[in-house]
Amino acid sequence: MKYLRYACIAIFGLALVLIALANRGMVTLRVLPDELAGFAALNPTYQMPLFVVIFGGIFAGLILGFIWEWIREAGERAAAARQARELASLRAEVARLKKAEARDRDEVLALLDEAG
Repeated sequence: MKYLRYACIAIFGLALVLIALANRGMVTLRVLPDELAGFAALNPTYQMPLFVVIFGGIFAGLILGFIWEWIREAGERAAAARQARELASLRAEVARLKKAEARDRDEVLALLDEAG
């Protein structure tokens, strides 16, 4: 199973290298469209290989997706923390009640109940 994982990683890496080699032509990346650049009085442009633009877009999409999912799950994390606090409180209450009940019984039996 370990070799299968390494083979998949190698195939994925090879595919990324082939995509980069096939798309290494230089492209001009403009930050603003020409119409808006006239209003802003600046038009920053960058020359870079096409594969950098492709991989940068994929990376930016992944990061935005991870952040979006983290924000979406905030309510579920809060509910899980609330349930964990409630569970700890209930366990403490059960332990307190067992000790109160054990005061009236024989000490040996109370010790056996605590161990089990």
